[in-house]
Amino acid sequence: MFGREKIELKTPEQVLLMRRAGLVVADALAATRAAARPGVTTADLDAVAAGVIADAGATPSFLGYHGYPATICVSVNDEVVHGIPGDRVLEPGDVVSIDCGAVVEGWHGDSALTVVLPEADPADVALAAVTERAMWDGIAALAGTPGVPGIAERLGVVGDAVEDAVEAFGSAANDGVPFGIVQDYVGHGIGSAMHQPPDVLNYRTRERGLRLRPGMCLAVEPMITRGEQATEVLEDDWTVVTADGSRAAHWEHSVALHEGGIWVLTAVDGGAAELAARGVTVAPLA
Repeated sequence: MFGREKIELKTPEQVLLMRRAGLVVADALAATRAAARPGVTTADLDAVAAGVIADAGATPSFLGYHGYPATICVSVNDEVVHGIPGDRVLEPGDVVSIDCGAVVEGWHGDSALTVVLPEADPADVALAAVTERAMWDGIAALAGTPGVPGIAERLGVVGDAVEDAVEAFGSAANDGVPFGIVQDYVGHGIGSAMHQPPDVLNYRTRERGLRLRPGMCLAVEPMITRGEQATEVLEDDWTVVTADGSRAAHWEHSVALHEGGIWVLTAVDGGAAELAARGVTVAPLA
């Protein structure tokens, strides 16, 4: 541990366990993504993820967390995050965000993606695309100078990169309305608990953020809307929706910082393909 926030620094062996958890999450998300189609209920997707996690000998991070009743979160259309799976039937054109976590030998993985179902509004497709791009740009920023192995100096580079990505995407794809960056919910540290310090902001601030060090593991997870960034929580005390009813998307990966650089724990290829396109070479775990 170090610093006022008691940041948990992982040993290489602990990071390898997190990699195992991350790959379980990747498999569960791939299966639920393949199953997401019109006519399927959000509970059906939860059952798919639960089966993958159980078959891997892992346990869900979300089930029972502060009383949460399901294995995954499924957030549809104006739901930003923490949507509870149930009898809702998916319809053509729905924007479906799926968030999943798993635990292996006490160590967590956490990741999310957004699927836009067929007959989609092109602006919804753009929403999912800008959110995914912003996530990968934020992850790439953790590597510091492109082409130079290592990690960035300060955590604030993530928020800078996410905001830059959203602004660069522009508003033309969203009927002339700028995409909004949700500020009420941010990324986080991850390790022996699913949510740990530090907060990983998705927007620019005057603060540079804490100093990054090898052994830190961080979840980078922008949530972007087609309207304003303000949110509300529904009566179930879980489901977060946009205050203006606009649609939202959510993408997330867990990332390890180590002596050689960065590795995306919840991406099958460690993030190699997406990060190479941004001038970053991932550093495989020992």
